[in-house]
Amino acid sequence: MMIDLSLGTAKLLIWEDFLNQIDADSWFEHFYSTVQWRSEQVKVFGKVYDQPRLTALYADEERSYTYAGLTLEAFSFNEKMKQLKSDIEDVTRHRYNSCLFNLYRNEKDSNGWHADDEPELGSQPVIASLSLGATRRFHIKHKRDKTLKRTIDLTHGSLLLMAGASQKDFKHQLPKTQSPKAPRINLTFRYIFEGL
Repeated sequence: MMIDLSLGTAKLLIWEDFLNQIDADSWFEHFYSTVQWRSEQVKVFGKVYDQPRLTALYADEERSYTYAGLTLEAFSFNEKMKQLKSDIEDVTRHRYNSCLFNLYRNEKDSNGWHADDEPELGSQPVIASLSLGATRRFHIKHKRDKTLKRTIDLTHGSLLLMAGASQKDFKHQLPKTQSPKAPRINLTFRYIFEGL
């Protein structure tokens, strides 16, 4: 069942039970052991830091994606990834040609305030975010209007769609936590346009 959590100009839809427990467990184990995870460095305000999570970019053909001064070259989708992508496309009614995988190893791994507003994602990016593993708290807030903000618990097997002006007008984060957390894998499906 889809729940509409839209906020101002941000279209936010969530399917809390997109995957059942057995399927979510299976996908988590598959991706944890087979994705070519990498530790990357990013540049923030002129300083270089180790990214506080592991990442990997997969796509339907050779392409790259650049953010925070980091350029990732894509691995090719395997058949299992293509099937999962197709299932997500059917539910969200959007098409994707790439997926940025994130592995949050524990409570110390995070993703700070940011917007996925890189030019190659187009003027109104649509991102489908599948969560596997430990529940983590997701925050979204308007860039100027402090009254427009929301917190969403992203549970094992849930699918969050961010569309509309969710990247243009808003920022989001997945913060560190004080309490211990088991690993979480996040798949962020997106469409990367060539030549932008």
